[in-house]
Amino acid sequence: MVDRTHFRSARAKARPRRRSKVGTAPGLLIADPNAAQPTLHVIAYGPDRVTEFADCTMETALAARGQAPMVWIDVAGLGDAELIASIGEAFGLHRLALEDVVDVHERPKVETYEDHLFVILRMLDTGREPATEQLALFVGAGFLISFQERAGDCLEPVRERLRHGRGRLRVEGADYLAYALIDGVIDAYFPMLEHYGEVVDTLEDAVVAEPRREQVTRLYRVKRDLLMLRRAVWPTRDLLNAMLRDENPLLTSHTRLFLRDAYDHTVQLMDLVETYREITTGLLDVYLSSQSARMNEIMKFLTIIATIFIPLGFLASLWGMNFDRAAPWNMPELGWRFGYPAAIAVMIAVGAGLLIYFRRKGWLDAGADRIDDDPDRREGEGARRG
Repeated sequence: MVDRTHFRSARAKARPRRRSKVGTAPGLLIADPNAAQPTLHVIAYGPDRVTEFADCTMETALAARGQAPMVWIDVAGLGDAELIASIGEAFGLHRLALEDVVDVHERPKVETYEDHLFVILRMLDTGREPATEQLALFVGAGFLISFQERAGDCLEPVRERLRHGRGRLRVEGADYLAYALIDGVIDAYFPMLEHYGEVVDTLEDAVVAEPRREQVTRLYRVKRDLLMLRRAVWPTRDLLNAMLRDENPLLTSHTRLFLRDAYDHTVQLMDLVETYREITTGLLDVYLSSQSARMNEIMKFLTIIATIFIPLGFLASLWGMNFDRAAPWNMPELGWRFGYPAAIAVMIAVGAGLLIYFRRKGWLDAGADRIDDDPDRREGEGARRG
């Protein structure tokens, strides 16, 4: 039986909820009272050195901005609207963009303001798989500020590259760091889709070999999770396409080449998501078709049994009539010594004759209408016939 409570709770979690009243002035920051309290993680770096501050204050973050050519401020937790507003004032961030930061149900997008770039995308939530959380990026001259819903993310490889000076992160600007973060978010989807690929393959073998009712629940859960991934990846592809298409002084031509590679990765992800969704939909059809075929086989068997017993019931009712045997035409076989064995023999003969007839018509062969999907076996049979 399908667990409807599970699906209702999943839909309720994914349903967006407005915290501001209708008609509220734009740019008003209203934090979710259930959101995690923010913690700041700052990495200030240049070509020759890097300085890192974990769980620091706002004053430390602002001071780090002047210590290195580039600073990355990562804010984990959106439960303090005043802190978010103060960061926006310190870096000149637009209030409408800050409003989208605290509203965690925004669609992935990119917006260009006078002196900074604003990017929103969906990142896999490492603590509640399969689930996503919102990641917002502000890209400006010499700074990048990221906002995520809670601590814990898939961006640790980027931090390790900064700490150890691997790659070009230290010598590039904020736009290249933004690309690295976007690429890290996109790459985190591939292991998840590989997992779902294995789940779909297992379900495909099980549904084709022995369909069961509990498999429907698993198929619906996989289909729902794939829909969640599609809602995250599809607009991310549009986001990257807009970054490549629109001219922006904050994005260098060198960074655009790497963004093109990230765009290709989103196309691969969409191909995988759509393929797995089509397979799950096909498996649901296979399950329903197999159940329908099984029901048809059962009805066919019961119909054959009923057909056999129809003439037997007629004979039993005929010989069960209480006619007086005084007249020669009033069922004289009722007084015959071998009347009962003869009646049984006639019934057996009628039933056997019907079975032979059904067999010749092919109605008793359960595999007569089955499509043989094994090409190797068909090839072997053709060779034997040849």
